[in-house]
Amino acid sequence: MKKLRARFDQADVRITALMARHGMLLLRMSVGIVFLWFGGLKFFPGLSPAQDLAVRTIDVLTFGLLSHGTAIVLLAAWEALIGAGLLSGAYLRATLLLLFLQMLGAMTPLFLFPGETFTRFPYAPTLEGQYIIKNLVLISAGIVLGATVRGGRIVPEKAPGSRRP
Repeated sequence: MKKLRARFDQADVRITALMARHGMLLLRMSVGIVFLWFGGLKFFPGLSPAQDLAVRTIDVLTFGLLSHGTAIVLLAAWEALIGAGLLSGAYLRATLLLLFLQMLGAMTPLFLFPGETFTRFPYAPTLEGQYIIKNLVLISAGIVLGATVRGGRIVPEKAPGSRRP
């Protein structure tokens, strides 16, 4: 039983080190793909299921100063720029700032349109509400990625009795 436990611990240490070594890159790439994909859909009318709610939210937030066509193209470009920034790793601080600002806007329909985002406010979201609430994961991912812009990184716990992770 001790041998089995030792093998499990050894495998666990290796897997944890592998996740620490590649996790941030994979997180940045996956969030980048999401933004590039969702932003790209908005360039083509009718392909994004969030388009109508996004346009109406922008209309309220900008006091109707932008036409619906302009609003959706700006949002599409903004999201695609976030995706490209995350995928390339270039200008990561500016990219994350754009991400956090976009997320502020993306969360506002929960408050602006509670009748459309909840079947029973505040605990039973509609499909649109669920789509918005999942952005908490993207916000958290942005925070984790932001912790690396000045050289932060994930460091696995050292194996017992070892000098290396």
